[in-house]
Amino acid sequence: MKAITLIAILVFLMNSHVLSQQPPQREIDLESFMERLFPVQDEDLDYESIYEVLLQLFLNPMDVNRASAEVLASSYLLDPIQISSLIAYRAKYGPLISLYELQAVPAFDLKTIEQILPFLTLGTGVSNQTQAFWKRVGTEEQAYFMLRHRRTWETRKGFTPADTSSTGKISSRYLGDPNELYLRFRIQHARDFSLGLTLDKDPGEQFTWDSKTARYGFNFFSFHFTKYYVGKWKTIALGDFQAQFGQGLVFGAGYSLGKGAETVPTVRRSSVGILPYTAALEFGFLRGAGLTYQSGNWQSSLIASNAPRDGRASALLDTLSTEGLTINSFNQSGLHRTSSELSTKNQFREVSLGGNVQFSSTSGKLQAGSNYLYTRFDHPWIKEPTLYNQFDFAGQRNSVGSLYMNYNWKNFFLFGESAISQSGGKGNVIGFISSLSKQVDFSVLWRKYDKDFHSFYANSFSESTKPANEQGVYLGIQVKPIPKWKINAYYDYFRFPWFRYRVYAPSKGYEWLARISFQPNRNLVAFFQIREEQKDRNLSDSGEPSLPYQIKPLNKVNGLLSLEYNVSKTFFFRSRILFSRVNYNDQKSAGFMVLQDAQYSFSKFRLTGRIALFDTDDYDTRLYAFENNVLWTFSIPAFSGQGMRYYLLAQYQINSQITTYFRFSRTSYTDRESISSGLQEIDGYHQSETTLLIRYMLHR
Repeated sequence: MKAITLIAILVFLMNSHVLSQQPPQREIDLESFMERLFPVQDEDLDYESIYEVLLQLFLNPMDVNRASAEVLASSYLLDPIQISSLIAYRAKYGPLISLYELQAVPAFDLKTIEQILPFLTLGTGVSNQTQAFWKRVGTEEQAYFMLRHRRTWETRKGFTPADTSSTGKISSRYLGDPNELYLRFRIQHARDFSLGLTLDKDPGEQFTWDSKTARYGFNFFSFHFTKYYVGKWKTIALGDFQAQFGQGLVFGAGYSLGKGAETVPTVRRSSVGILPYTAALEFGFLRGAGLTYQSGNWQSSLIASNAPRDGRASALLDTLSTEGLTINSFNQSGLHRTSSELSTKNQFREVSLGGNVQFSSTSGKLQAGSNYLYTRFDHPWIKEPTLYNQFDFAGQRNSVGSLYMNYNWKNFFLFGESAISQSGGKGNVIGFISSLSKQVDFSVLWRKYDKDFHSFYANSFSESTKPANEQGVYLGIQVKPIPKWKINAYYDYFRFPWFRYRVYAPSKGYEWLARISFQPNRNLVAFFQIREEQKDRNLSDSGEPSLPYQIKPLNKVNGLLSLEYNVSKTFFFRSRILFSRVNYNDQKSAGFMVLQDAQYSFSKFRLTGRIALFDTDDYDTRLYAFENNVLWTFSIPAFSGQGMRYYLLAQYQINSQITTYFRFSRTSYTDRESISSGLQEIDGYHQSETTLLIRYMLHR
């Protein structure tokens, strides 16, 4: 075994791009990584939240000697054969003595190792435990301040002087200035601790100190402290955090990739446990304490949260008492720009109590567990009744529980979760991922969510934005016929037994994607991708009619042709053509976009730019185009109409502690004289935006 390891080390030493035995964690192009995982042209996903959780996985790498099959699968970079091979290698030869030793693991090639290295660490993954904790915090290299400013420079209607109507009323306007400010402070060491705070002010919000509306300069404040491995306490999280266990029917944590170009591994969720929350989104997180206790093969987690929530209220009875208030709707935008939006801020409290019990076998092949979450609002939540929301949650309390299991059998990953909510509604997910051979990977997922299944933090695989009123079957495949070629495809059939928004009848649909990739060498990547989706929609959207009501299928086709080439170590370019086609009620429309990216690096400076032209017939044929942005900021805007889009991103490392980023972008339209509507309206045909980010590392 040691001879094999020595050979592997020599092979790695002959490749200059390979890292040292226990290297400092290298930078990763998270944008390119996420672009491959994300679905194409899908407005239903919360990209920022997904990106943030993946960033946390990158900042807290897996211990290659302790990670179970479930944890290894959470990176979406290893297939079942590779995971089984690594676990079998550890069982036979013991813990790896070097990351170089991955070269000796059967089924691992150099490309796979390069991809997985940023997500791995060796040993305990904890800093020098002989030092006092606060001394480790004070000397940790991964400690930084980050300040980001973003602004749209054209004047929106919300920032213009208010108009006085003939009735004497003053029209609504934004209370604050057009600047967006974001501040993050973070000190963290993988699998040891994480400490940080996040402050955020959106455009139009006031920068003011007002305790009555919970505005302390910035409009949003988030704090977290997470400590790992304190005796048998695996995780102690205080402040804001998230949780993900099982397939996301109870605890989803926002890390749900759905259907994308990676057609096989992304259908399943991984039990990554309790994670610190560091995003600036003002909903979807827990605030309080999360604890995980490890004892042998068992671990148990407790969750307690008391979080403010934005929402609108109305009086249930003719009374001035708050006891008569009901929640009409929750405001999940996080925006408090006008008096009306500000009146929704922190109007309600949400108390959540729950937990998880999980068993993991010594071999790492079996994982089984149970989830439970109880949620109580301080006022009843009663929505305004419509045809499609009759089975949505209504009341003041909800509880949901589940059982889940994952099993790694030979080259199969079997997974499933079954849940039931207080209403009696059930949610079920079951599936498997398999490596049929070194060339073929395959996945199957079946799900069924009752129309009255209620789970507020669920984020399981679904076609809809929440797992309810849906049944479906997903089939995914990946084929590598020869080393330079790869074929990915999936087909998903789904139906909705009850009404949905804009669909006032039971409906069904399907979606499929095919992608052919060609990579003759590490400098050139080309692929062609096509995706078709068909769903039913009301024939008319003029109000909510009486039954019966006609629905028609809306068919969308999106395509993407991409060529990426590294001319040299300093110059990179990417060319893409995107197209869309929509057919609804025998009315056809289309969209088209062509873009050119280039990147040039020299010394401590990097420039990235894009120029794009787009032309779409309507909003249904809009095109989504991934864009490079400043550090740890994700951007995938949608374009409709006719116009041009371009941006320039500059990165400069002033010294070992200070790195700056500046981005200028502009969209110019040729088919309109104003952009957007309402208070967001711009009187003009172009929209310009700048983003400035400064990161200061405390230690170097």
